[in-house]
Amino acid sequence: MRKKFKNNSRFLSIIVVTLASTVFLEACTATPPRNISNICDIFTEKRDWFDSATDMQERWGVPIHVPMAMMYQESSFKAKARPPKNYLFFGLIPWGHVSSAYGYSQAKTPTWDDYKRETDNSWANRSDFDDAMDFMGWFISKTHTINAVSKWDAQLQYLNYHEGWGGYSRKSYQSKTWLKGVAKKVKARSLRYATQLKGCEEELSKGWFWRIFS
Repeated sequence: MRKKFKNNSRFLSIIVVTLASTVFLEACTATPPRNISNICDIFTEKRDWFDSATDMQERWGVPIHVPMAMMYQESSFKAKARPPKNYLFFGLIPWGHVSSAYGYSQAKTPTWDDYKRETDNSWANRSDFDDAMDFMGWFISKTHTINAVSKWDAQLQYLNYHEGWGGYSRKSYQSKTWLKGVAKKVKARSLRYATQLKGCEEELSKGWFWRIFS
């Protein structure tokens, strides 16, 4: 009887440790990088993010610094970012969010569903960096096709991202001075990220084995 109890205790301990480890790893993965103003620091801290960004670039032909600058603006690299809530009765009662945007990319639900359908990626999750980065590559590539905006033009790409392809073609952003100002900031950050990435991309591209001896 004592042996059986001992085995059960050991089994429960393994389960507890496993669950705790899983929660810890998920928390580490979801935590934003410490220095989001430098793309080299971001990718050095989160090596798997660099792999995801490289995969996105190879698949969609989109330069890494453009979606990274847009993601900085949209979520500050927070996995579960959401827009602010609506409030009823003179701001006393919270009632849903102002939009369905969610996750790293702040993708809205209808657009995210389009992405999953068109890419046959039904398991994609907006709080997963790899999926969010691929989504942004898909969106930027489609913007290039639909509205003839260069994949390298972070300013106009961001206006499409914010207003949608139809809104951009109707120039809905023209009456939004604040939005045009934000788009310029996204462009400036993308250029800064591009310059930074030139200085560390070769090192980041090395496999773990070569990094040990470099």
